[in-house]
Amino acid sequence: MAKSKDKDTKGTGTIALNKRARFEYHIDQRFEAGVALQGWELKSLRAGRINFGDGYAIIIKGEVFLVGASIPPLVSASTHVIAEDRRTRKLLLHRKEIDTLIGAVERKGYTLVPTAMYWKNGKVKVEIGLARGKQEHDKRDTEKARDWQIEKQRTMRAHNRTT
Repeated sequence: MAKSKDKDTKGTGTIALNKRARFEYHIDQRFEAGVALQGWELKSLRAGRINFGDGYAIIIKGEVFLVGASIPPLVSASTHVIAEDRRTRKLLLHRKEIDTLIGAVERKGYTLVPTAMYWKNGKVKVEIGLARGKQEHDKRDTEKARDWQIEKQRTMRAHNRTT
């Protein structure tokens, strides 16, 4: 009996990564959150239309919101709805996780940064990280380490080809 392809149509895998967050911040802890979305936003996400490089999360009255993430509407999907691509979206977390985030942000000076958006069991999830800003010298160290890894891989490939 053939397997149903329902899971494939709902979307799988990564929707978007925030590479800039990994460069700008030290990410100490990560949390998985659901997102309250509208129908046209889901259709746009299935088409891969999102930009959350400027996005961040804030805590207002004990709830966590995603601010600055842009989901541009599809022309065909949102004919009857007035679509606002940069609206504030509520993140869905357990109370215990929210309390942990509130304590870290208010007392320890952390920032909440979205690092990834992906599909999980047909639902959109956002990974947010408790982040501390990097100093300029830390960013240079990160670049040096990345360049060294690339150079090392090139050398290993060249060495493997010759032997």
